[in-house]
Amino acid sequence: MHAHNKLTASADLRRAKRAIGSRCAVRLAICLMIVGACALASSCGPATIWSAEARSPDGLWLASARTLENSGFGTGAFITDVYLKQINVSKPTQTILSFWHDPSLASPQSGATINLRMLWADSTHLEVTYDGHADLSFQVVKCAGIDISVRDVSAKTTSASK
Repeated sequence: MHAHNKLTASADLRRAKRAIGSRCAVRLAICLMIVGACALASSCGPATIWSAEARSPDGLWLASARTLENSGFGTGAFITDVYLKQINVSKPTQTILSFWHDPSLASPQSGATINLRMLWADSTHLEVTYDGHADLSFQVVKCAGIDISVRDVSAKTTSASK
């Protein structure tokens, strides 16, 4: 009888080890799926595909721009934002222009960009031009005493603050 108990205990121990092992395998598989999903989600974030800067003639202001490519299921688009920042001041950067553009409508020469150019006419006037298929979705015409004018050189239309 004593030998029978030893055999039963040994079989019970083997079954317990297999059960614990299969639970660990399931937990490991779940952890790997979570890590994989996080890695996949982080790779779908916006990527900067173009950027530029232009300093004002007096050196007090910096205009910068960047084009981001958003990707994902049904959300692919390009967004170009223009920012204005006063140099050596702790105030945050201000978004002054925002363009949405569909890369499938872009010309072969421009690729995914809208050929945006920033030029300071003087220390208080920033001129921005673009020539791509883009929708100007946000526009500030004056920021902290700086006039901002925008011109679509492909459509020959002007939106100016002066």
